[in-house]
Amino acid sequence: MKEIEWKLQGKIKRLTNQTFKFDERVGEGWFSAVYFLKTREIIQHTRPGTVVTMQFFQREHAVLCGTDEAIALLQTFAAHPEKLEVHSLKDGDKVSPFETVLTIRGPYEYFGYLEGVIDGILARRTSVATNVYNVVQAARSGSREKPIIFMGDRDDHFTQQAGDGYAAYIGGTSAQATHAMNEWWGKSGMGTMPHALIQMFGGDVVEATKAYYQQFPEDDLIVLIDYNNDVITDALRVAREFGQDLKGVRLDTSRTMIDQYFIRHPEVLGTFDPRGVNPQLVFALRQALDAEGYEHVKIVVTGGFDEKRIRAFESQDVPVDMYGVGSSLLKMNIGFTGDNVELNGEPQAKAGRKYRPNPRLERVELLEKQEVYEF
Repeated sequence: MKEIEWKLQGKIKRLTNQTFKFDERVGEGWFSAVYFLKTREIIQHTRPGTVVTMQFFQREHAVLCGTDEAIALLQTFAAHPEKLEVHSLKDGDKVSPFETVLTIRGPYEYFGYLEGVIDGILARRTSVATNVYNVVQAARSGSREKPIIFMGDRDDHFTQQAGDGYAAYIGGTSAQATHAMNEWWGKSGMGTMPHALIQMFGGDVVEATKAYYQQFPEDDLIVLIDYNNDVITDALRVAREFGQDLKGVRLDTSRTMIDQYFIRHPEVLGTFDPRGVNPQLVFALRQALDAEGYEHVKIVVTGGFDEKRIRAFESQDVPVDMYGVGSSLLKMNIGFTGDNVELNGEPQAKAGRKYRPNPRLERVELLEKQEVYEF
């Protein structure tokens, strides 16, 4: 099937319907609430051609995402998309509570059954983009800006990775864990070694790293150092072996574990929680690396980080160079509402709702389904 494209006024190109690989059952109503399907059938028989204006909003300060996907959905599954009048903000726009982000005007039977699907697209993508944006801002709140790696592959169903990865990109992540997460924005996944690789070498971090570097000599060498719950010992072992070739070390200590450093130095205990990746452990690691001349080795931290925890680290100027964040970025905190607010050009909406014009919206021109627009 040829790709159907559309243009914004000003010829700014959006992502297209082919990017999203929609399930064809969307057009059969499989993913729409049944009451929307019944309403469409009633209107087709009793009031065909009734024109409505549907507008979408949410209730938070947020980073918008999902508009390209929603527009592509309309282009693909609305009847006569070229007869719809669509205005939209763009992915990445910052939006305010109750600000209209998308409007669709046209005969209800052409597109009304897609209301809930569009709500869901905007809700998920905007939630992820906003979560990521907030984490990125937290990582910039200290003395220098720190990159964020999106590591959400194990925190949700794999079919969501492409969309979540794109939303994370819109929110400001620097890298992502899987190729699928990068699919919509044209990059590749980033990663070095898991605990499983070290396990295959009997827990010997140096031997595992040798095998990794031999297989992938072009990669920046970043080594996972918490397998034996002794991050300073293993970091120094790896640094002594690889020297300038070692670019970074990663801590992923479980929140239920106390690193061996604190067992050897109980005198530092008593004023903080020593479990997991904590500021005092990172300070000690930085000091140990620097003392042996490995100032060039970066420190990456992962394992249960969120906006609050990153801000706490940054407020103490903890010497972290990069944060890896997963599950906290996938929490769904933002819900969208689609309302019909005009009927045949006249105000008509449920109590408490009304048409909210937004001068920031831009007209999007949809095309007939058989047409292909060439940019």
